[in-house]
Amino acid sequence: MLHPAQTVKLFEKQPEQKYLANQVIFEEGQTGDVLYGILEGEIELWVNGRVMETLTVGDVFGEGALVQPDGTRASTAITKTDCILATMDKSRFLFAVQQTPMFALELLKSYSDRLRRLKHLIQTSST
Repeated sequence: MLHPAQTVKLFEKQPEQKYLANQVIFEEGQTGDVLYGILEGEIELWVNGRVMETLTVGDVFGEGALVQPDGTRASTAITKTDCILATMDKSRFLFAVQQTPMFALELLKSYSDRLRRLKHLIQTSST
């Protein structure tokens, strides 16, 4: 089975994008029109000035902006290392979900894993 990022790469129309370490990809509150798949490197997701998690090769992020009515970003994404990312816009995202149900399941799993880590982080910091 492909990692979600590999599926994004299969469906993307534009070339991979390269980012240097410590580069901002998007900021919390901005409107977004693509999701990202990590092909190489690590990304940190920040909320309210705190690193919430570090994502690695195979992970997908930024998909919330494609499914939320207002399209806003819920976090700031900053490269921790040099990265190569694939992107997918909303029309390709919807096509990929329809044509490859496993992609949709992997995205749901990724979101579920992220929510579990966040809940654990909240529980740990409140004790």
